[in-house]
Amino acid sequence: MSKYLCLSFDDGPNNIPGDTTMNDMLDILEKHGVPGSFFLIGNKITEENKKEILRAVELGCDIQNHAWTHSFMAQMTAEQIKDEYKRCDDLITEITGVRPAFFRPPYLNLSQTMYDNIPVPFICGCGCNDWEPDKDADFRYEHMMEAAQNGTIFLLHVMEGNKATLEAVDRIVPVLKEQGYEFVNLPDLFEKCGVNPHKKNALWSVVTKESIWKS
Repeated sequence: MSKYLCLSFDDGPNNIPGDTTMNDMLDILEKHGVPGSFFLIGNKITEENKKEILRAVELGCDIQNHAWTHSFMAQMTAEQIKDEYKRCDDLITEITGVRPAFFRPPYLNLSQTMYDNIPVPFICGCGCNDWEPDKDADFRYEHMMEAAQNGTIFLLHVMEGNKATLEAVDRIVPVLKEQGYEFVNLPDLFEKCGVNPHKKNALWSVVTKESIWKS
């Protein structure tokens, strides 16, 4: 029986001069012949880093929406929520020619108003606390291994300087491939697992296990 996983990455693209974390992750994905899914922060996109976004698309990655400013959106009005979502959505669509199919709420901060005003499925994922600098590559690798099952969406970050996640991903991909897993991008994960992501108030971490957000 086939088993599928998705590597998803938040907080790109990098907009600090000299930082290459997202591009380094693309090097690792290309090295291992696997795609990933990148949830981008709209106001971090610049003319200089658009090329990394286009490179990701060329490698079979999908580009998704992580809001315009990475703010706590549950405290926002409906109009503010729609603006955060739409500005990021429109810019990604302009660059890639493909409108994002999924949304990851910043900080996984949720409200019913967000669900009512954002028209695509919400993605969570199985994390390894890789936004915490004291979590080394071994910690991240071990927690990813524990979370791996058919349909898992890994929640990772390519924010500036996040080198331990680069190391963890480089190590874990060949190991999980050896265990029979196939890495696919997020739209393909739902399709290959035979799951419809469009369910009311869904918050997906493992697509083979339905998860509904409740306030």
